[in-house]
Amino acid sequence: MSVMKRFWIALILSTPMLANMILMPFGVMMPGGEWLQFGLTTIIMVVAAGPFLRSAWASFKKHHANMDTLVAIGTITAYVYSIYAMVIHEAVFFESAALVITFVLLGQVFEERMRSSASNAVEKLVDLQAKDVEVIRDGETILIPLSEVIVGDVISVRPGQKVAVDGVIIEGVSTIDESMVTGESMPVMKKVGDKVIGSTINSNGAFTFRAEKIGDDTLLAQIVELVKKAQTSHAPIQKLTDKVSDIFVPVVLIVSIMTFLFWYVVIGATVSNALIFAVSVLVIACPCALGLATPTALMVGTGLSAKMGILIKNGEVLEAANDLQTVVFDKTGTITVGKPVVTDIIGDPQDILSLAASLEESSEHPLASAIMVRASENKIIPPKITEFRAIEGKGVEAMLDGKRVFVGNDKLLGDYQIDAEMAVKVQQLQDEAKTVVFVGRGDEVVGLMAIQDEPKATSKAAISALKARGLKTIMLTGDNERVAQSIANQVGIDEVVADVLPGDKAAHIRELQKTSKVAFVGDGINDAPALTTADVGISMGSGTDIAIESGGIILVKNDLRDVNRALILSHKIVNRIKLNLFWAFVYNVLGIPVAAGLFYGIGLVLSPELAGLAMAFSSLSVVTSSILLNKVKISQQTRIV
Repeated sequence: MSVMKRFWIALILSTPMLANMILMPFGVMMPGGEWLQFGLTTIIMVVAAGPFLRSAWASFKKHHANMDTLVAIGTITAYVYSIYAMVIHEAVFFESAALVITFVLLGQVFEERMRSSASNAVEKLVDLQAKDVEVIRDGETILIPLSEVIVGDVISVRPGQKVAVDGVIIEGVSTIDESMVTGESMPVMKKVGDKVIGSTINSNGAFTFRAEKIGDDTLLAQIVELVKKAQTSHAPIQKLTDKVSDIFVPVVLIVSIMTFLFWYVVIGATVSNALIFAVSVLVIACPCALGLATPTALMVGTGLSAKMGILIKNGEVLEAANDLQTVVFDKTGTITVGKPVVTDIIGDPQDILSLAASLEESSEHPLASAIMVRASENKIIPPKITEFRAIEGKGVEAMLDGKRVFVGNDKLLGDYQIDAEMAVKVQQLQDEAKTVVFVGRGDEVVGLMAIQDEPKATSKAAISALKARGLKTIMLTGDNERVAQSIANQVGIDEVVADVLPGDKAAHIRELQKTSKVAFVGDGINDAPALTTADVGISMGSGTDIAIESGGIILVKNDLRDVNRALILSHKIVNRIKLNLFWAFVYNVLGIPVAAGLFYGIGLVLSPELAGLAMAFSSLSVVTSSILLNKVKISQQTRIV
């Protein structure tokens, strides 16, 4: 039975007893008297309180005490004593047991509603998906349900319509509102060759695109799944909460027994009055708010970050992000645009391009893509090669017309010859932040190709924001020292580690971890080992490829400034968890003396039903505190002081 149904049962059945308690001083008594109270309370204990009792019993059998233990013991004590009191014609307090259960369930209803509000914030994005799709098949445009779209379908999108699935534009130009997925408020211009994301909204242009990812493979589906996992994860600080609860509950039970003994034995109060104080202690001390402090803040915080285009994997990442001292960056596609272009060709352009294109035709490396684009522009058809072989960290080689041909970086110079004039040219190009590719035939380098990948427009501001927070910044790249240092100087990186082979990046991260906590920011594909080795791995999203398995934090917008925003969010979420824990614990500690009757002399007492109400609102206050995270506004310039 749901919490809501249990609450309504308890509320309806306990209302007559509440009315009786209020009207009794005026001489108005409830029809049926104690027997009706007994009947109503029994139903509440069996139906509404059943899960509390079962949970407490299960914990007891494992020699463990949980939050339900206090509620169960308190209400059972009040219920059983009232039956005994009814038999011997003493005052009963069935209403205390009934109202405690009602108010505890009220708190859980508040929690459930607010949790639902927090956890559904991202899942509601699914409802934004297009229901019907215009697909072009066999030259005809037909309207089909979204579920019938297959990979490879050509889909037509008119102004104002939603993009159905992830894909790439093959015809047309438009601007698209991607804010519901990436958090980017400004519409993004899209043209032929650009990727589009399912559930985003087309603005004023018309275009057609080819479906590449459908169903659970779309970016939106991956985001929803990732946020679900994050919201159900546990932060390491939660372990402290569990340990506190393990100690706190037995201590409260002891305090409750001592309270009863003090009032009954020392003060000489009646059993009934002594039990009221003891039960009040059990109820007010129930650490429900303590248990809600971490998960509610996690749920709200990870949902908020997802709306901003920042996907946080779990609570462990949040805490680790608060202790960082060093941030290490990959260069290509992270600090730079990731779309290099050929700027200079030294040697016979046609011959150099032909050789390079033949060797790089099958490569997916960004530099290879730049070479193939330039070859295509020059209408070069790559000749066929044989005996192709990759040389790790250096380049590739093969046989062409009976001769060895090769393309690679300056690490190849230990194996091949280069003339002095060309060597001078190499240094000049590298000083201009251009990556030099060596093209050779036989045993000598016959030409050079300079390829440049410029820093992103936002990289300098992003690095500056991180340095302002006292973080050390390092670039870790496979490019040569001159090019890497030139890029670093442009964006303000503190230190450069160049000429690093892809497989060695993780080893460099481990070395840095000997002296500091390290975050690594990379593209999430080639940098997977480094991302998983670092204390915090931050993957730069690229269109619809967000590399969920690599980093602990994924930046969907591929904007380096979001590194700073992610760290700020982590700080705020963890701080809210700590604030929730502090107030939840302080509330319990301060409430116990009042419930125990310590201030009875000045007329300050707390009955079990009022203790239950106070406990419900304690839980509500913690959940509300977490919900207020949604009001946090973080600009790109925000920094933690």
